[in-house]
Amino acid sequence: MRQARDVIVVVARPGAQAPDRRAVAAVVAPDAPGGDAVLGTERAVRWAWADTNAWYPRLLADGVRVERCLDLRLTHRLLRSSATTSSSLLATAASGPFDEPAAAPDEATTHAPTTLFDAVDDVADDAAATPGSPAPIGASGLAGTPDLDACLAELDAQDGAVRGSTAPGRLRLLVAGESAGALAAAEMRHAGLPWDAHVHDEVLRAHLGARPARGTRPPEMERLAARIRAELDAPSLNPDSLPDVLRALRRVGLPVSSTRKWELANLDHPAIAPLLEYKTLSRLHSANGWAWLDEWVRDGRFRPEYVVGGVVTGRWGSSGGGALQIPRLLRTAVRADPGWRLVVADAAQLEPRVLAGMAHDERMAAAGAGRDLYAGIVEAGVVPERALAKVGMLGALYGGTTGASASVLPRLLQAFPRATGLVEEAARAGERGEVVTTLLGRSSPPPDASWLQAQAAALDPDATDGAQSQARARTRAWGRFTRNFVVQGTAAEWALCWIAELRRRLWAMGAEQDAPGAVRAPFVGRPHLVYFLHDELVVHCPAGLADDVADAVVDAAASAGRLLFGGFPVEFPLSVGVAQAYDQAKDAAALRRDPRR
Repeated sequence: MRQARDVIVVVARPGAQAPDRRAVAAVVAPDAPGGDAVLGTERAVRWAWADTNAWYPRLLADGVRVERCLDLRLTHRLLRSSATTSSSLLATAASGPFDEPAAAPDEATTHAPTTLFDAVDDVADDAAATPGSPAPIGASGLAGTPDLDACLAELDAQDGAVRGSTAPGRLRLLVAGESAGALAAAEMRHAGLPWDAHVHDEVLRAHLGARPARGTRPPEMERLAARIRAELDAPSLNPDSLPDVLRALRRVGLPVSSTRKWELANLDHPAIAPLLEYKTLSRLHSANGWAWLDEWVRDGRFRPEYVVGGVVTGRWGSSGGGALQIPRLLRTAVRADPGWRLVVADAAQLEPRVLAGMAHDERMAAAGAGRDLYAGIVEAGVVPERALAKVGMLGALYGGTTGASASVLPRLLQAFPRATGLVEEAARAGERGEVVTTLLGRSSPPPDASWLQAQAAALDPDATDGAQSQARARTRAWGRFTRNFVVQGTAAEWALCWIAELRRRLWAMGAEQDAPGAVRAPFVGRPHLVYFLHDELVVHCPAGLADDVADAVVDAAASAGRLLFGGFPVEFPLSVGVAQAYDQAKDAAALRRDPRR
């Protein structure tokens, strides 16, 4: 064990003495003030490492769960780009090892031993064979990650950046939530989403026909292809070729510029219906067909590869398997183990509620108190029907300026001036080329060089009308981006707090010792997160704990709201369902809200 200022570096094998857990090679740092607001109050330390994807899968393989951590790479990215830390040494320094792309989970596993303790044993043996060698792991860490000295220097730089920022408390909450999200993402991949391959195969056969030979079309797609060729009088047409299809459609007099569904649906020709159906089945076959099933489902589990903060707003992405795009058709294949249940929760109108909380718009918060927000807007007399309330609110969030959205928006501006004023201000800032920031401190990227060049060209005394028109269009487009950035980004922060708090509550429930199933350690008999999609999550739990888990999901959502918005009375009701299969849970869902409100 080596100490450096307020940092403790621990290198040990299973069974060694360590604070409240099996010792592992890692860096441990005392909690920052406010960090335990998200992740609980009973621990005195948190584990810090260069990259959760590199370290945590090996711990999980050894059956070890980490309660909380600091992911240095994720935090570096946040602090490097946040307007609240723009003058810090970290933000102004030259690029370093933490600016390099993180290894994907598969890469990290490929280039290192199966488990962390295997890694510690191997490096320790090498060190023992070489007198005077430095402590194991401390010299170079796991393959592909910054070394120990770089981690210690980065930890100091991050601490200085947060302490010197314009909003240190909020940044600490964001850093803690982002790191907790990284832990949850690794755990969801480790545990896997329960998946019935036989049900999946049945769905494919029902829609596509028998499984085809590799490189050939399924029977139903082949039948539709023949019908499309006949209707268009194009015997050699390849319906998978966009140029071929466009040429064939134009040849029969159809004025098409693309094969997008909305454009084709407005055309009157006997080839359109089979073409639309073919496109739907082709998407199913290519994205989630038998090849996907063979590659991604093993031992009754689909193991999604999440990329925490993979989108600039802070939303998660996916590096493989289409984790964020499971089609409704296949949700019936997501099935709990025997004796277990799925608890599926979906936050209702998350972004508008987040906007109300950010702006402290009391009238808008009241519209969503204990009910559907859009219905509340109708009851408040702002618009006559729910559909108009929804389209108007989406227009305010995304910058809709035409159609029904444009006609409703003035009413929303008058009814909710604080909320609509916040997004309007963000849009104007973007149009000026400025950076905007979420509630907790994630900042938008500045416009790129081409945007700046377009603006400069429009200001030239000899600028053409075309150049000026292009500059105006790009200005408006960037304003729409920043308008939504502040709300979508803050909604992503709420979701991180929701995940972090729920993850803590689920673990505190303990394990049912006689729970059956194929759940991996350390989650044997325990409820655990298995899926997340922006404002929706799925928990796999022993049947006897399902009601408690549903309550915990709701309580965690309310806690996330209080963390971000304090005592401001904005509610985050959830649609929560409990069932054996994903699609059944969605159908059985009922709106739940925090009973303490």
